[in-house]
Amino acid sequence: MTGILATLFGIFAQLSVLAFGGGNTVLPEMQRQVVSVHHWMTAADFNALFALSQAAPGPNMMIVALLGWHIAGLPGLLASTVGMFMPSYFITMIVMGLWVRFKDRPWRVVLQTALMPVTAGLVVASAWLITKVAANSFILGCIVVAAALVSVLARKVHPLWVLFGGAAIGLLTGFF
Repeated sequence: MTGILATLFGIFAQLSVLAFGGGNTVLPEMQRQVVSVHHWMTAADFNALFALSQAAPGPNMMIVALLGWHIAGLPGLLASTVGMFMPSYFITMIVMGLWVRFKDRPWRVVLQTALMPVTAGLVVASAWLITKVAANSFILGCIVVAAALVSVLARKVHPLWVLFGGAAIGLLTGFF
């Protein structure tokens, strides 16, 4: 059990350091670690926990606690949560102090601009990973992504309503 807890802490501590642009940017690596590398759960289980964490009120990184709980109970929850949030907390404190100190420097704007496409790419990779497992075919995945984008961007539907609609359609199609 101690080995699993140390591994959980190590995995999430590494992901914490790599999470540029938010926790969802490391979702593909999180899924790879718990599903493919350590075989602690299936991809469908991972998607179910991700959906549950996104539907629940609170921080969007609740999936970290759910994964830890699923893998090793309460000690797993604590190991994964502390591993995910402790390193990024200290890094954020240091970087924010420097960010404010160098607010007028031109390299700061260049760095911020350079990190935007990296963050966008990581978020798209996360969305693709979740869609790939949830949709049964490539065409269905494209339809789901297109419908969600049109709803949110063109029709200005709140993303939670899109999430709720997708869950309802999934439940209805699962029964028939």
